[in-house]
This record gives sequence, structure tokens and C-alpha cells, in this order.
Amino acid sequence: MAGKVNKDTMYGPPLDLSFKCINSMTGAVAEEPRTGLRCLHHTLEGKVCSRVLRLNNNILPDLSGFNEAVGHFIEDTSQLSWIDLSFNDLSTIDNVLTQYKNLRVLYLHGNSIITLGEVDKLAALPNLLSLTLHGNPLENEKGYRNYVISALPQLKTLDFSAVTKQDRATAAVWRRGFSQQKRPKRNLDV
Repeated sequence: MAGKVNKDTMYGPPLDLSFKCINSMTGAVAEEPRTGLRCLHHTLEGKVCSRVLRLNNNILPDLSGFNEAVGHFIEDTSQLSWIDLSFNDLSTIDNVLTQYKNLRVLYLHGNSIITLGEVDKLAALPNLLSLTLHGNPLENEKGYRNYVISALPQLKTLDFSAVTKQDRATAAVWRRGFSQQKRPKRNLDV
């Protein structure tokens, strides 16, 4: 049985909705979280005290209704620091994720994200230290690792690999070259 705690005291284990064949966030609300070795801590209102949300290994095509679903389960959503959305069918990085300013870890590997520019949205997360994107089509884009590191310079790990000083230096040089390529050429015939 789950323990009851004062909502101001303690954060318990992850809220685990993984491997549930969830295909929408409204479908997530109908599910019961998995139980682990440690009991979930609930407030008197029945919400879970957790900073970690696992929605991995489902079939989510998008995050419509994400805030509502998270709010249904978690007492203080502003304290979410880890979200696992790996192995779903997400084709974009939804802006809803940028509302979780305390997010430190975000797993998005094994999805269907195609466009490297989607990573730019995550620049709004100043505390993001660990990100996974491998197993998405965007991983095959030229300059993938350099692009991500230059867009998110605060990262400590990318795809479960440490971001080194050399990685940062290479990404900075790459970014300068990349931004020069994107500049429109001036017409000298004017």
C-alpha cells in the first residue's frame, strides 16, 4: 500500500507509466502507475510526490494533454526534474516540455524525431544537464552531436556519453562555421 505523506516533506520514487501501450496522454490518465520496490508517496489529495516521470516504451505520437495528465498524477509538477519519453513515436520535441524549468534529465531516444532544429526548443531549459536523442532519424544528420552541444551548452551528457571540454570546443568551432554557411550571400553587383 502506498504511504501517505505531507506534500511539503518528501519526494518518492518515480511515477512509472512505462510499458502500458499508452497512445495518448488522456489514455495515460486512465492507467495505474507501476509499483516498484519503493512505495509511491501520496498526498492527502491522492497525488504522487515525485520528481521523475516515466512514460517510456509506449506508443505516444505526440504530447497533447501532457500538462493535464502530469497534473492529474503529480502534486507539484514544477518540481519535475526527470522525464523519460524514450521509445515512443514522437516526431517533434513538443514545446510543452519547456515549461518544466527544473528539468535536468530528458530521455527522448528511440523516437521518430527527424529535424535537428527541434533541439533548439530545449534551449529554454536552463537546468537541462542530460539529454538522449540517439535512435531518432535526426541522429544521422551531419554535425548532429556538434549541433546539440552548441545549442545546449550546459549539457553534461548527451546520449549517455559525457560532454567533454574538447566536445564543447569542437561544437563552438562547428557552430561558427555552420552559422556562416546559413548567412545569405550579399549581392556585390548592387
